[in-house]
Amino acid sequence: MDLVIKNCRLVDKPGEYDIKVVDGKICDISKTPIKADEAIDVKSNYLMPGFIDPHIHFRDPGLTQKEDFKTGSLSAANGGFTTVIDMPNTIPKTDTYKALKEKIRIAETKSVVNFELQAGPNTLEEMEKMLALKPISFKVFMDLETDEDLEKIFKDLSTLKNTTDYNGLVATHCEKKSIVECETEKLKQKEENEAIDYSYARPARSEDESVKQAIGLAEKNDLRLHICHLSSLKSLRMLENASKTMPVSWEFTPHHLLLDNSAYNIYGTFIKTNPPLRPKEESVNLSCLNDDSIIGTDHAPHTLEDKAKGVWDSSPGIPNLETVVPLLLTEVNKGNIDLKIIPKIFSENASKVYGLENKGEIAIGKDADFTVIDLKREGKFNIDEFKTKAEYSPFDGWSYIGMPIMTIVNGKIVMDKI
Repeated sequence: MDLVIKNCRLVDKPGEYDIKVVDGKICDISKTPIKADEAIDVKSNYLMPGFIDPHIHFRDPGLTQKEDFKTGSLSAANGGFTTVIDMPNTIPKTDTYKALKEKIRIAETKSVVNFELQAGPNTLEEMEKMLALKPISFKVFMDLETDEDLEKIFKDLSTLKNTTDYNGLVATHCEKKSIVECETEKLKQKEENEAIDYSYARPARSEDESVKQAIGLAEKNDLRLHICHLSSLKSLRMLENASKTMPVSWEFTPHHLLLDNSAYNIYGTFIKTNPPLRPKEESVNLSCLNDDSIIGTDHAPHTLEDKAKGVWDSSPGIPNLETVVPLLLTEVNKGNIDLKIIPKIFSENASKVYGLENKGEIAIGKDADFTVIDLKREGKFNIDEFKTKAEYSPFDGWSYIGMPIMTIVNGKIVMDKI
């Protein structure tokens, strides 16, 4: 059965278009009406290439009381995302062939959106075995590794690149373990800790040093580097400079772009995340976004109990899949962001970095993944209406203008608010 999506506005073209889909692929784009067996009328709203979140934690397996692939993917669809990339820090870690194969089975059974999986580093032999299952990249949590271990991990990845079909892409969580441990120990000596102390326990300096180290290790070992959840303005300047001579990319989260560490005084440990919110003068912000930027939500849900265990013991992480698109569309409506960068930062750029060749663009032959945007839909976030298992969000109650109102995955509607 073929399908036509009617009356679409596209951000880079005047007028309205019909898009024809056959077997989950785009096969025609026309200003004149197209006939098909089935029609979806998007009523002059914006049709964008399906949004891709390159950084999510669906907690499946091992921590499914926080989220699982079913609730997480429903949350993604509700937020306008058609593809997600899951991180390997589940229980067990996704760092063996066995664990990766099991996570693929779980995701194939539960997910309502497209998914890709990152793998964790292990022995060369185990990583080579995992490549048969096509992990989209390897993820290194630099805050958990010593300098000596990091040298070995990057060297092993380089060997893997030179001896297999591994594409050399490594994603990193950049915080310097030694600095975090030292500063945390100092702050724990205080008579009483406040939530904001957590942001000083993992200072911007720890990210800056780690980003510098990651750049050096990637360059030395001829790897492609992607920095996750970039929060430090100084680190951004380093990466912009490094990008002139080597393949490097980075992503921003909505919380680092829109909040600073004064939010700890409002939300307490519910805003705790790694890397933490920064002092305003050290933090990335909306003005850092451009045509080359990538948004990664770092959707990381926890139970309310896990978030209320005090400054040091509360779990770090914020759910973001259902708030990020309206938050940035609101900034479009305020005149702070150009609408034309929305499909780039939510889809096109991530598809290029992660080699998702059939996604990221509305063009003949590409996958029929679409996000429909109503730029004028207004409301207030209500956590009770979200699909995620998380029951908290710093953005709960915030007003928005602009909302994803339909999500289409491989030509099939998985969310409809039209």
